[in-house]
Amino acid sequence: MNEEIKILYLDDEVNNLVGFKAHFRFDYQIFLASNTNEALKVLEEHPDLRIIFTDQRMPDKLGTDFLDEIRVIYPLPVRILLTAYTEDLNTAIDAINKGNVYRYIRKPWSVETIGAVIADANRHYLTNSLLTIKNKELEQAYNELDKFAHSVSHDIRGPLAGIMAAAQLAQDISDLSEINEILQIIVNSAEKLDRYILNVHDYYSVRRGEFNIVDVDLDAIAADMQVMYEAIANAKGIKFTITVNELGIFRSDEVSVKLILNNLLSNAFKYQKKDYNYKYVHLEMGVEKGMATFIVKDSGIGIPDKYIGDIFNLFFRATILEAGSGLGLYNVKNILTKLGGKVSVNSVENVGSEFIVSIPSK
Repeated sequence: MNEEIKILYLDDEVNNLVGFKAHFRFDYQIFLASNTNEALKVLEEHPDLRIIFTDQRMPDKLGTDFLDEIRVIYPLPVRILLTAYTEDLNTAIDAINKGNVYRYIRKPWSVETIGAVIADANRHYLTNSLLTIKNKELEQAYNELDKFAHSVSHDIRGPLAGIMAAAQLAQDISDLSEINEILQIIVNSAEKLDRYILNVHDYYSVRRGEFNIVDVDLDAIAADMQVMYEAIANAKGIKFTITVNELGIFRSDEVSVKLILNNLLSNAFKYQKKDYNYKYVHLEMGVEKGMATFIVKDSGIGIPDKYIGDIFNLFFRATILEAGSGLGLYNVKNILTKLGGKVSVNSVENVGSEFIVSIPSK
């Protein structure tokens, strides 16, 4: 039996109901209804029905009227109208326009005809379902592109404006010390722009979903992270520690793992409290029973509870105290989705945050 294909047969004649189920119960999940109330109950209990067969002339309601009533709430099932009468043109038009009927079959029907119609209707259902999914994906992509274009234009203009203003100011200054200060402003703006461009590059790399699965050496990654963030840790007076507990082999896309850690660590260093003497960032990595776990904990400004559910959204920023692209955590979430992993967050405002990432070994 193909349990995925659920079919509702609505008819006030018991013999037709019994005959239909007798012929097709071994191939599909068949649900029977002798009136429209029973049919509605079946639809409520099984909204994933794929095909509806309904008689046109029933004591309580016409089949076309019933199909018209359910088309808004249950738009996906394919509708087949059955009738033993020679209907006029208006009935046929109603079947198409009101009931959105896919096929119109005369009684008595044959098993061969119904079997062919079911196969055809199921293909139609799958095509429409796929189209619905693609339309939703297209709408989401369009909305993301719209937000992306707006954000990129805004975020790039900021550093560029800083560079241009500093350069214009430098043209009228001859004092070397002042020139050096202006050059530092230009360097800072250029670095900010470079970080943003790297985030945009990561964003498109994630969307392409190109992975290279290899044995990932967590000790080597720990060494890389230590070197990468040692300078900024010393400059900002932040204690940076890493622990590794590797009890098994971890296979995944190493570039993606590093991208996740870089985003989380970058945020941990960036969003520290300014006047605090015990700043720290701790990275814990481990592999056990085919699951890798990465924990990034910090003593930063924390995330307000009201923003926890939004921080992984595209271009969302929980604070204006530090500049950010709004792409980093979105990239993290997308990568984890593609790798079959997940992330959770524990955060207390003005105390710190903890991000816990788990990724299954491939």
